[in-house]
Amino acid sequence: MNEATREMLMEVSVATLATALFKRGLRHQVIQGVKPLGWKGRNMVGPAFTLRYIPAREDRNSLTVFRNPEHPQRVAIETCPAGHVLVMDSRKQADAASAGDILVTRLMMRGGAGVVTDGGFRDAATIAGLEMPAYHTRPSSPTNLTNNEAIAINEPIGCGDAPVFPGDIIVGDADCVIVIPAGIADEVAAEATEMTVYEDFVVEQVKGGAGIIGLYPCTKDETREAFEAWRKTQNR
Repeated sequence: MNEATREMLMEVSVATLATALFKRGLRHQVIQGVKPLGWKGRNMVGPAFTLRYIPAREDRNSLTVFRNPEHPQRVAIETCPAGHVLVMDSRKQADAASAGDILVTRLMMRGGAGVVTDGGFRDAATIAGLEMPAYHTRPSSPTNLTNNEAIAINEPIGCGDAPVFPGDIIVGDADCVIVIPAGIADEVAAEATEMTVYEDFVVEQVKGGAGIIGLYPCTKDETREAFEAWRKTQNR
């Protein structure tokens, strides 16, 4: 992805991005139900690399399947490109783990930018202590084979009710995760950056006692002029 776009997305909130996407008619890009394990104090940003699970069938999902070097879960960990976010469609089920600390650590050591599942992770406390951002719904100790079969790598998926296509740009903050269609990521990042600057101005004004009518959104010429003057003092 464009490095300038990555840097901009590191500094904006998912809420602001959601508004920018809403303006473009995209209403369902937030991955519902996920939250960060051990917030790192910085955004997670990277193109999506996907893994899809289906319901497990007992005759296909004994522990011996992990000995197969072509098992999709293991292959996804070993082939997710550096700088990408591994996004897992776990059918919104946390009854069985999407992965555990060993696989997530391996992804981190290979340069992954993060990992997201609409299910749960086992060894969640250990994953929370890793440097790489991770998002899930809740801790889940049973192996993924209990409920899910990893079936397909890097194809379109649904994760937490959001459509995710390989290469879409994934952004996670302290609240949640959003999916930006790859083709508009540059323009959305630029617009969200501008929105963030104005929102910072608004917060300062509100803390100083200002009302929001005419300020948020900006509907007055004098408000726009005050913002431009403030912006010059902030070098933004």
